[in-house]
Formats: sequence, C-alpha cells, structure tokens
Amino acid sequence: MPVTFLLLAAAAIAAYYYLRRPRTPGGGAGASAAAHARQLRTPAVRLADALHIPTQAGAEADRYEAGAAAERRTATRIDPLRAEGWTILHDRALPTGRANVDHLAISPHGVVILPDTKGWSSRYRIRVVNGCLLHGGWDVTDRLNGLRHETRTVSKALGVPVIPLVVMDGAPVEGGEQVLDGIRIVPADRACAVIRDLGRKLAHPDAPDVAARAARVLPPYQETAR
Repeated sequence: MPVTFLLLAAAAIAAYYYLRRPRTPGGGAGASAAAHARQLRTPAVRLADALHIPTQAGAEADRYEAGAAAERRTATRIDPLRAEGWTILHDRALPTGRANVDHLAISPHGVVILPDTKGWSSRYRIRVVNGCLLHGGWDVTDRLNGLRHETRTVSKALGVPVIPLVVMDGAPVEGGEQVLDGIRIVPADRACAVIRDLGRKLAHPDAPDVAARAARVLPPYQETAR
C-alpha cells in the first residue's frame, strides 16, 4: 500500500507540473520546437521532472522549450514591420525534408530575409576569430550549416536571392555585430532595425509575387507535421 500510494502521489505531482508548463498554440513562432519538447516529455520524463530526477530527454526538452521562447521573442520584435507593409512568416516548413525556418521577412519591395534565432547562453560572448564562430571558447561554426541549407533551399523555392541573418537571443555579440562568410550575426534587440535596413536593398523584378509565393510554397510547419 505505501508503494502504491507513493506512485499515485508522484503521478499526481507529475500531472500538476505538466499542466502548469507554458504551452505554445498549434502554430506561430516557436510552435514546432515547443511541440518537439512536448513529445520528449513522456509520462516517465514528466514523473522524473516532478521528482527532480535529471534525464537526458528532460534536458533536451528544456533546450527545445528555451528555443521556442527565443523564437517567440524574435517574433515580437519583428512583427511590427507588418505595419510598414512587410510580410512576416514564422515557423515555416521547407518544400523538401523535415526542416523548418524560424522566420521569414519579405519587404514591400520583395527583398527576402531569413532571420534565424539562436538562443545561446548569455554567459559567453559571440565573436569571429580566424574564420571561426566562437561562443566563449567553443568553436560553433558548424551550427550555421543549417541556416546555410535553409537559405539555399528557400532561395531555390522562391526563385529570388535570400539574405540570411542570425538573431542572437541571449549571448552578447562582440562589437554589436559579427559577420562570418557573409552572414550577419546581431543581438536580438537590433533584429528589427537590421531587417528594415536590409529591406532597402535592390528588389527582385518579381517583387509583388514573392510574398504570395512564399506563403504558398512554405506552409506552416505544424500543418505539414500533422
């Protein structure tokens, strides 16, 4: 009886903490990351969380939840551009594969920018040294490979150039901005201003059709995952 009681109590505690966790709606910024976190938090993982027992799945779920929160903050920062005629899309699926893009910003003149949110630890600064991206003392250059792939894929799908942009949420960026292989890396609080400035670049001749094409060929990620 005592063992059964303890198990029931632990299950009730797990359910309580699970219900109190912040939930992300079915779509919008950070939705796919939040959904992945929920998949990782199986009943066993939630029970371990409630009992303060660390698990690998729980730690990974924490990272996805932090990433989702960072994406939502970026969305809040750049969504005001809509009032200036921009098309802003969040959490969109690529035409092939299972990857997604965090955000897509399309100026009224058809300039396409792909902001990628990175929610890295604020304990270490971001800098570029000898062609390598460093987060503190760690070489994280390879973590831009996904953004490179997304940029190429979106450019091919839309038939126009796409400008990649890293939005750093958390980690301070040395000098206020870094550049690696043509990819600008800026603090999250500068994202809106930088995107607005990039939008002044020469637009593609098919500018009026770019936003509609993007909405059509890059559907919300959650819809494709159902």
